[in-house]
Amino acid sequence: QEEPELVSAIYGRGIAYGKKGLHDMKNAELALFELSRVISLEPDHPEVFEQRAEILSPLGRISEALSDLTKAIQLQPSARLYRHRGTLYFISEDYATAHEDFQHSLELNKNQPIAMLYKGLTFFHRGLLKEAIESFKEALKQKADFIDAYKSLGQAYRELGNFDAATESFQKALLLNQNHVQTLQLKGMMLYHHGSLDEALKNFKRCLQLEPYNEVCQYMKGLSHVAMGQFYEGIKAQTKVMLNDPLPGQKASPEYLKVKYLREYSRYLHAHLDTPLTEYNVDTDLPGNFKDHWAKNLPFLIENYEEQPGLQPHIKDVLFQNFESYRPDVQELICVADHLGSMMQYETPGFLPNKRIHRAMGLATLEVMQAVQRTWANSKVRMNGKTRLMQWRDMFDIAVKWRRIADPDQPVLWLDQMPARSLSRGFNNHINLIRGQVINMRYLEYFEKILHFIKDRILVYHGANNPKGLLEVREALEKVHKVEDLLPIMKFNSKTRDGFTVNTKVPSLKDQGKEYDGFTITITGDKVGNILFSVETQTTEERTQLYHAEIDALYKDLTAKGKILILSAELGEVDAVCNLILSLVYYFYNLMPLSRGSSVIAYSVIMGALMASGKEVSGKIPKGKASIRIHRLSLVDFEAMTAPGSEAFSKIARSWMNLKSLSPSYKSLPSVSETFPTLRTMIEVLNTDSSHCLKKTIVIV
Repeated sequence: QEEPELVSAIYGRGIAYGKKGLHDMKNAELALFELSRVISLEPDHPEVFEQRAEILSPLGRISEALSDLTKAIQLQPSARLYRHRGTLYFISEDYATAHEDFQHSLELNKNQPIAMLYKGLTFFHRGLLKEAIESFKEALKQKADFIDAYKSLGQAYRELGNFDAATESFQKALLLNQNHVQTLQLKGMMLYHHGSLDEALKNFKRCLQLEPYNEVCQYMKGLSHVAMGQFYEGIKAQTKVMLNDPLPGQKASPEYLKVKYLREYSRYLHAHLDTPLTEYNVDTDLPGNFKDHWAKNLPFLIENYEEQPGLQPHIKDVLFQNFESYRPDVQELICVADHLGSMMQYETPGFLPNKRIHRAMGLATLEVMQAVQRTWANSKVRMNGKTRLMQWRDMFDIAVKWRRIADPDQPVLWLDQMPARSLSRGFNNHINLIRGQVINMRYLEYFEKILHFIKDRILVYHGANNPKGLLEVREALEKVHKVEDLLPIMKFNSKTRDGFTVNTKVPSLKDQGKEYDGFTITITGDKVGNILFSVETQTTEERTQLYHAEIDALYKDLTAKGKILILSAELGEVDAVCNLILSLVYYFYNLMPLSRGSSVIAYSVIMGALMASGKEVSGKIPKGKASIRIHRLSLVDFEAMTAPGSEAFSKIARSWMNLKSLSPSYKSLPSVSETFPTLRTMIEVLNTDSSHCLKKTIVIV
């Protein structure tokens, strides 16, 4: 045994080295050496283990730091030690274990706003937003001027889709510190996704005054300018992000990866501001490899890529249009569009209402209605530089055009127009429902439905491959209520031990008895906390052709029936047309033929085509209900993907659409495609402020 004085001298040296600077690796190593000597001499002092953990964790040696803290806790548990260990678990994304540590810490000392904030964040990252909000509020009770808690509270409300509450929380954070860059950035992002671009811009500019190299604010500033048609400013900001090359070995930021695509696309849009929309097509104009890399979010490394020409000075930026400067019938058109767009809002946690997208998709719905009516009356439409009778893809292209311009950040591209080799490999639309401990809030409603479906498939599988064990499997399945309950069942069969995939089937209407591949559900993992539960659709050329044949046949049928309907308004005909529209869109949803935005695009086509047939959707997309027995549709695409067939989908959809006869005043609205014939006129109408709409009673509603 060395003398205690000596030990404390070594300990003092260790701490001194530690304090001198963890930045200096040599000091850190010396400190670790001295502290390890102390531990070998006197292994029962918790504070030495804690000291060593504090040096280990900044060095990235998290698991060693964790075991030191665990030793310290065994020797003498304290609120501080639990909080310290919880923070390390949190950094390691083990949110469930971190939550337990923060809980223990708070039991030992309840007045700890930081531990309370972290406890809230462990909920937030697992998709448990209501619980997170409780904890953040609790932290604010303990510390009224806690900026980070207001910021996190704002984020949680934003994720819930509650714009007003989120705004209030961000405001409170900024009242405490008007220069809080993170809050400015988050508030700007939220305003952008709410469709308030000029408000968003103010936040990004403020953020850049304080932090000129903030990539997120710089990228979002460029994006907001471009979306509003201010291309000169927009491209200037984008170029600044491009100059921010990552250092060798450093991971490029998402903004850096996206900005080159956005800049090229912005130049393309600017060059086409005044070209009639009927004379060109984005999908055929943009180079194949460019589209492929953009949609897959790959680094911009495209061989022999020819840049889009720079901005031409004779094409001026888009100017702000006053709502009053539009003719009264156009004002009416805009107000009706706003109303129709708001009918598409999902009343589900996780969807923030975006008034810009509402207006764009409302105008798309009206334009689809007008184009379908023309087609049924045998008139031609002009699209892609040709005058012809409208095909089903043209009908969807109307909605694609509006969805694209509402948010130029997202590549809304037809997957079958991608280069052949990109398709032959298959293009995946992928949604994670659970990744590790992170649950996707938006689709929570559907877990039971998908689970039910998986259970059926497992029984079918074992019935065919394992008839002897069927009873055992059936009994085990009766105990399955959550996704993780499936893990033990995977062990029943060596093939599924590490995970399994289940494919949904989509029955053909054209060839009775034939089935197509719908989407794939994958579950992998061996214990709670590292499960991956995801769904994806694989767009291959062959699958696309099968679906196209189905949609072609339905569209042909729809056009024929629509022509009869226009001549005689018999009720039976309206019904048949309505079912054809819903069936056609059922196949579109299961095909998922676009890189983004399939859902809202399909929904505006449903609404517009139904309106052409004289029916108006008067029910909003319903809030998810707790009971799984009442089939409800809170996410139209998921409902179509989990419906057993097109008839079932039509039935579900009609049950909540609450179709009414269309008000005759729709007939008198001006033509959308003639009123907004260019990108410039489309951007102008999306920018204009229509708060007067609420004051004027909309005749149609």
